[in-house]
Amino acid sequence: MTGPQSDPWAGYLDAAKRLDALRRAATDAAGEYDKTMQAAQQELATVRARLAPQQARLMQDFGVPANELVPSPAEQAAAAQTVAGGPIAVLAGLRQARGTADAADATMLGRGPLQRAPLRPWARNLLVYGPFAAAVLIVQIVLYLVAPAGSLPTYALICGLSMPALAFGLGWLTIGFVYGGGTKVDRTPLVGLVACLTPVLLTCMGVGLMAFFN
Repeated sequence: MTGPQSDPWAGYLDAAKRLDALRRAATDAAGEYDKTMQAAQQELATVRARLAPQQARLMQDFGVPANELVPSPAEQAAAAQTVAGGPIAVLAGLRQARGTADAADATMLGRGPLQRAPLRPWARNLLVYGPFAAAVLIVQIVLYLVAPAGSLPTYALICGLSMPALAFGLGWLTIGFVYGGGTKVDRTPLVGLVACLTPVLLTCMGVGLMAFFN
């Protein structure tokens, strides 16, 4: 066609091409949307499968309370803001969560149940005071067995006063040397005194019971 009739035909062709381009773009966008949604759903299933055993191990092996594994309102709001950009943002957030789960697995694999939490100061110090107190008990039993009958009160008085004090002092120094590291350390002196005096009480009870039955 030529002349004036060609202008409407050319306009029609241009409009048809633009419509076809829009249709293709919409189809591609819909396809990408579906792919993104499918990928996000798969990622969500993977993250859920990773989190369930992690939560169980944190509670059973590491003693983490269940309420500490529930996200706070602030954390929920931050997560909602992260995924507010649509499926692409959701997929990115889930992939980041999977990376965090991978790092958590690597951390937990390097720590056994016995390493789940540091010992409290009194329990840690008892591991030091205890052996010294046990040594006091052994020495007292040996002295009781080998000491002459008439000198037993003298030995009991000397051991009862000096050896617990020596054990406490050695335990005090050992705790500072092992756990101090140049910083102030809680030596829990009350726990140390109880631990170091216990052998004296046990020895006195044993001697009293033997005297009673004899």
